[in-house]
Amino acid sequence: MVNRLLLVFLITCFLGVSAHGMSRFSRLPDGKSNICSLLKLHRGWIRPLKKAEKKWGIPAHVQLATIWKESSFTRNAKTSRTKLFGIIPWHRRSTAQGYAQALDGTWKEYKKANGKRFASRNNFAHSVDFIGWYMNKASKSLSISKKDAYRQYLAYHEGVSGYKRGSYKSKSWLVNTAKAVQARATLYEGQLKKCRYF
Repeated sequence: MVNRLLLVFLITCFLGVSAHGMSRFSRLPDGKSNICSLLKLHRGWIRPLKKAEKKWGIPAHVQLATIWKESSFTRNAKTSRTKLFGIIPWHRRSTAQGYAQALDGTWKEYKKANGKRFASRNNFAHSVDFIGWYMNKASKSLSISKKDAYRQYLAYHEGVSGYKRGSYKSKSWLVNTAKAVQARATLYEGQLKKCRYF
């Protein structure tokens, strides 16, 4: 009986280590600073990016910089878990999920508004369409330029009502994050102009 329990324990540990190793292995290479390299690896992303840009008016480099910050281009990204008693993984910090890190409620609103009943947050095409839809809405409500990655990200993170209240003003970390998104968008914009895959 003891031997069986020990065997089950060892197998469980091995599977856990293997799964962790595979998840690390399956991530994108450390080349997210070169958007052309990513698009070369994921050519299926190009059409959805262009489609979302044409449909909503949000430039591809703004969409990509947002995904870079939100999920680091990881399709099934989720927020970290809180720890019960400081050690046991517990509830996730929010319902944010997927490439765009869309919250449950906002995602439901998006699906209803666009007739996309089966849209998935783990789908790149659906995620960029979501970003386009949300940022287009923010642009109309807040008079933010669709090309302004800095303000668009602040509105994306805080929500339209939060941005109106200026909730980001007391969050220096968020302001710095939005500046990083703007810098990344500028980098991607320059790269996309020279990218033969785009």
